[in-house]
Amino acid sequence: MKNTTNAPASDGAGLLGEVEGTLQGHRDGHGFLIPDDGSTDIYLSSQETRAVMHGDRLRVRVVRFDKRGRPEGRVLEILERRKRPIIGRLLLESGVWLVAPEDRRMGQDILIPKNGIANATAGQVVAIELTEPPSLYSQPVGRVVEVLGEIDDPGMEIEIAVRKYDVPHRFSPETLAQSAKLPERLRAADLKQRVDLRDVPLVTIDGEDARDFDDAVYCEPYKAGRGKKAVEGWRLLVAIADVSHYVKPGEPLDADAYERATSVYFPRRVIPMLPEKLSNGLCSLNPYEDRLSMVCDMLVSSDGTVSAYQFYPAVISSHARFTYTEVAAILGNTHGPEAAKRRELVPHLLHLHEVYRALLAERNRRGAIDFETTETQIVCDDNGRIEKIIPRTRNDAHRLIEEAMLAANTCSADFIQSNKHHSLFRVHEGPTPEKRQTLQGYLRSLGIGIGLSDDPTPREFQQLAAATKDRADAQQIHTMLLRSMQQAIYTGINAGHFGLAYPAYTHFTSPIRRYPDLLVHRVIKALLAGKRYALDAAKMNVPQAPKRPGRPPPPNPADARNEAERWEVVGAHCSANERRADEASRDVEAWLKCRYMRDRLGEVFAGTVSAVTSFGLFVQLDELYVEGLVHITELGGEYFKFDDVRQELRGERTGMRYATGARVQVQVSRVDLDGRRIDFRLVRDDDEARSLHRSATGRAAGKPTAKTAAKAPARKRAPKTAVETLDDVRQADRDVKKSRKEVIAGLHPVKAAQQAAKRAASKASKKTAAKAATRKRR
Repeated sequence: MKNTTNAPASDGAGLLGEVEGTLQGHRDGHGFLIPDDGSTDIYLSSQETRAVMHGDRLRVRVVRFDKRGRPEGRVLEILERRKRPIIGRLLLESGVWLVAPEDRRMGQDILIPKNGIANATAGQVVAIELTEPPSLYSQPVGRVVEVLGEIDDPGMEIEIAVRKYDVPHRFSPETLAQSAKLPERLRAADLKQRVDLRDVPLVTIDGEDARDFDDAVYCEPYKAGRGKKAVEGWRLLVAIADVSHYVKPGEPLDADAYERATSVYFPRRVIPMLPEKLSNGLCSLNPYEDRLSMVCDMLVSSDGTVSAYQFYPAVISSHARFTYTEVAAILGNTHGPEAAKRRELVPHLLHLHEVYRALLAERNRRGAIDFETTETQIVCDDNGRIEKIIPRTRNDAHRLIEEAMLAANTCSADFIQSNKHHSLFRVHEGPTPEKRQTLQGYLRSLGIGIGLSDDPTPREFQQLAAATKDRADAQQIHTMLLRSMQQAIYTGINAGHFGLAYPAYTHFTSPIRRYPDLLVHRVIKALLAGKRYALDAAKMNVPQAPKRPGRPPPPNPADARNEAERWEVVGAHCSANERRADEASRDVEAWLKCRYMRDRLGEVFAGTVSAVTSFGLFVQLDELYVEGLVHITELGGEYFKFDDVRQELRGERTGMRYATGARVQVQVSRVDLDGRRIDFRLVRDDDEARSLHRSATGRAAGKPTAKTAAKAPARKRAPKTAVETLDDVRQADRDVKKSRKEVIAGLHPVKAAQQAAKRAASKASKKTAAKAATRKRR
């Protein structure tokens, strides 16, 4: 029963209040209005969303509140229709052409007139634009504007994702023309007022599949003073590609880079922020090539603190291109074959390892959080399909580069703050009070005695991570610790970095692939020249970032009247595009994993419960590193209640519990490629069920028993199909139920006899009724 009292939501409009916002559709047909003012989202029923589509801007009136105080609305006015193309598959059903949208939030199919299909054929993936919006009594109508190809074409999932998430993937003609005019090599004019470091053996260390190299490092021992006042440590140089030398404010290159804000990484393909001539050529620190760079030159003391630093433009020449695997092998065995190939550079790598250990020790003293999580890497074949998924292991080479980059990023933040200049900071805030309470309840439910203070510090989180690292459910505990913290963002207001325990932090080290880093370079360059860097006012003329559910609205570009507000607008734009890139990457990976698992229908795998929700369990497979859902209806014939504190489902009748970290066996039962969803069926680890399954399938097929099979000659047997496997599982389920009835009959003979009598009486009454009906018809 709905609560129609005039009690408003905590931070939204009251009853009959009017709100403007953007519709966020749901695949089940209903939707939510995301208000422009950041207030509570408003539920819209499927009846209210019949004439609108995901992405439309609406004016809504709040008509009631549910029993939890959540508002429900009625659409008053459609302020603006979604203008972006819609991606989907062209279908021909009963002579009618229509497009099923790739984004299920659209809620309904789009009709296509016969003269509007262009040269597309049924089954192809197309982009369409609406010619008639939906109404209460009619479906939307559109026409094909682009044919992407067949759904099975290599790379089609990426083509879909970049359009589905509005990722800019084509450079403007002006940008391509400007890029073509850039020189192939450095000119004499480029070297003016730069420190020449081409004789310093700087090296790049990246992954095997890296194509752009934006950082190079070098380290040497350092000693100053004599006697008791002597200071020992290391001189650490971090050289970063000087993208700001080529990408100037107000130029086409800069406009496209700002629109993208970040490179987007997919398996086997990258949508770069900058044209390839820059990202893989002029700006990339390729080995043995003269390159322009911005250098952070640091003195690191023996205890790992940065005692001094300076920034300056330089020209460098990388002396080698190392991979993480190669450096780890050299550090592990300085007399091995890898070290023999790079003999002249081995001492410098050892110095880098020494400064890394000092920086790591300082990190531990600082209390920075360091979770050991398992990252995976998708290995694709020549057709772009998953060949295998492997864990990506971090070694000392990864950590070495990470600590060097962290040091350079903190120095850039300190340099900008000490000069009292506006910039973009990378801000990561700790848990909100609500998330802190939820986390404390979860830890108490697991019997973990370490609590959190009212204002927790990073050290407390690190202590929790260290204390639980040897538990069987350590991965799930660390995941809950991560979820309790807020998402890192770019903002012009420094609030520190909670996870890294830094009072101020920026991104300085990746200007080839991140626009915030390019802005930080420009600020530092301006300060070195004794000037101030002012944001280009034209950057305010960009579409406003969408409001995210549960988050305050982004700043409005039209309201940015001073420098501080402009930096806030740019920070919100970069943060939104970073999230967009992550969502597009995850969507492609989910599609590839669904395609990968479609060939494994009916197979059984061991896995771990990675998350528990009110509607089921998410299970990650041990061997394949793929996650799927065991819906709550697959858990058995009883009612399961979700415990939010303990993060578990508990059966009310049997007390059966399913919690994060539980080990289960599952069978791949369904793969929805369009919905990016994999469904599992729980397989009970029951010896009796297995034995019944074996005997039942053996009798059904006329197969020999185990005793006779031992005497029979070995024969090759064709592997079972997915349908046969599912039939076997169903038969095993029927056998288990039958055996349980037999057990009950043996334990409770009187009760079993009564039930048998009831069944016999029921059959007799049905037979009598059938005879009476027959006589009546005659």
